[in-house]
Amino acid sequence: MTRTVIFLLLGLGLLTGCSDSLNNPYPGSQPDANVLYSAFAERPKHLDPARSYSSNEVEFTGQIYEPPLQYHFLQRPYALIPLTAEAVPKPRYLDAGGKLLADDAPPAQIAQSMYEIRIRPGIRYQPHPAFARDAAGRYRYHALNAATVAGKTRIGDFEHSGTRELVAADYVYQIKRLAHPRLSSPIFGLMAEHIVGLKTLGEALEKAAKAAPDAELNLNDFPLAGAEVVDRYTYRIRVKGKYPQFIYWLAMPFFAPIPWEAEVFYAQPGMADKNLTLDWQPVGTGPYYLAENDPNRRMMLKKNPHFHGETYPSDGSDEDRETGLLADAGKALPFVDEAVFSLEKETIPYWSKFLQGYYDSSGISSDSFDQAVQFSAGGDPQLTDSMRDQDIRLITSVAASLWYVGFNMLDPVVGGLGEDRQKLRQALSIAFDYDEFISIFLNGRGIPAQGPIPPGLFGYVDGAKGLNPYVYEARDGRIVRRPIEVAKQLLAEAGYPNGRNVKTGEPLVLYFDTMASGPDAKSRLDWMKKQLDKLNVQLVVRGTDYNRFQDKIRKGNAQLFEWGWNADYPDPENFFFLLYGPHKKVASGGENAANYDNPEFNRLFERMKDMDNGPARQQVIDAMLEIVRRDAPWIFAYYPKSFGLTHGWVKNVKPNLMANNTLKYRRIDPELREARRDEWNRPVLWPIVLLVAALAAVITPAVIVWRRHERKVA
Repeated sequence: MTRTVIFLLLGLGLLTGCSDSLNNPYPGSQPDANVLYSAFAERPKHLDPARSYSSNEVEFTGQIYEPPLQYHFLQRPYALIPLTAEAVPKPRYLDAGGKLLADDAPPAQIAQSMYEIRIRPGIRYQPHPAFARDAAGRYRYHALNAATVAGKTRIGDFEHSGTRELVAADYVYQIKRLAHPRLSSPIFGLMAEHIVGLKTLGEALEKAAKAAPDAELNLNDFPLAGAEVVDRYTYRIRVKGKYPQFIYWLAMPFFAPIPWEAEVFYAQPGMADKNLTLDWQPVGTGPYYLAENDPNRRMMLKKNPHFHGETYPSDGSDEDRETGLLADAGKALPFVDEAVFSLEKETIPYWSKFLQGYYDSSGISSDSFDQAVQFSAGGDPQLTDSMRDQDIRLITSVAASLWYVGFNMLDPVVGGLGEDRQKLRQALSIAFDYDEFISIFLNGRGIPAQGPIPPGLFGYVDGAKGLNPYVYEARDGRIVRRPIEVAKQLLAEAGYPNGRNVKTGEPLVLYFDTMASGPDAKSRLDWMKKQLDKLNVQLVVRGTDYNRFQDKIRKGNAQLFEWGWNADYPDPENFFFLLYGPHKKVASGGENAANYDNPEFNRLFERMKDMDNGPARQQVIDAMLEIVRRDAPWIFAYYPKSFGLTHGWVKNVKPNLMANNTLKYRRIDPELREARRDEWNRPVLWPIVLLVAALAAVITPAVIVWRRHERKVA
């Protein structure tokens, strides 16, 4: 009986007084540690900048690698500023004979655009054994054999490390890597269309790789006409024609530098077997380096001791100043010494640890949404009382993304540019009430789309001036969807009064192709059917797998479909090109999945894409918006809105959906965090007292009976 009581007390102690040791993902961490704690749900597969593409991959590579440019942390609309470059380069234009043209030369005369980039001297790489040299200046670890590597499992196992200065050749080397056939860079195809000679380089590397499949390709032996070193700190990139959007690519990890020493180091026998590759152990000049990489458990970034001394921005808006986002203006970056990311596959443990203070920030899953967020009478999101009591902050932002329902413009029923087809698509656009959809299925995390350009990009117009007049109207200072009666009238004018063909009397039946499945998908699809029930139009859902769906889109066999797009860069061209006629999916395999082809829109697009931001470009964009709103090749559904939470001890948080290197701006108050953890995780002792009392009540009579029995025997 005594042993049973002890185990019961120990078990209850684990559930109450020892809750800290159970739930703290980082037991033993120092109270004053300047460490930021976060989590990830899916491990990143590629940390090589030539291959990193998904959001969780870029989240890490952005902290380690440094392209020449970056996005201003605070400024909106998004603006590019130098990172390693001395200035944002301005293109110079050349004609077919290589002669320099004026800045305002007509695009038809421009054969090439030349970007000359000068990087700042004195920038150095993180410590790494690839740079280590002996007393004679020879590389210590560039001639290893498999037996030597066999005893190494991580970079820290190499005794020596070194560093060197960043030079222009490192950037040119990385651009060549985009064409490497063994890397399969996701942007090679696109960049080969723009960077002079990149396609030719890719063909040469492919040929060399086939000729010697076991040999490593020395990229320095292969010239690239469109990327050349001018001097130690200067390099040039030449792109075909005029491509103003290329400047945005210079802020992406794809164009970050790679030292040739790292490739030589990792190419040695046995390295890949130990996961000693650029995909697992990157080498960069950024504010952090990857000190620990166990993606099935945790990943740790540590401050780069050779970081080049960037400072927190001093310019921002009045709102930034009022919310304290300029309190650290001019201070040296980064503020946090370490960032620890732990794998959390389940949302409930992640959420619980965040509420206990063991994670500094958190997203909001559907399961915990009502616990965290409530909506005011005006529909504005705000924190619940329990969240405010813990000094938790709500961070919201509208993504540079768009969801839409596409019409196949080649379809004989919903396609075509005739006035009757326009009115049919306009009627369906009104009937699909995405205000309701956002409320029911997204917990308010979205705003109805008024066109293809999301907020935050040049060309987007807020408020009543930017509404889609074919679907919405301004009423009492509010933007509201047009009444369903308007949709019914448009449907009748399109030849389908009350949802029936005016000539044959047959009901209008539409077909929606989707890959969605499961209970949640069924609810959404039922909702879509109900929207068209308002017009007495039937919707048939055709479920399919991914490959079959893609095949239907490629061949133009789908009628209606749902699609989304995330901005690659903050320019309206990145969304308008999805509707550009020459990019039709059926004709060219391009991204125009709706196969929309309006000659006037195409002409305006070709003009707009080469213009600089300004009133003239806005005027062209307004004309393009009028055309696509009238033609309605898409039902503009919604712009997603992200909700996030941070604790009060986390400072300098402002969503920047274009930048991927914002960790360096974060600052924490570790003393406040430790105090809050202690407050929120104090041992709960009253259950132990209650259990002891209950056990005493049970045990005492038994002890009394036993003692009486012993006396009687005596």
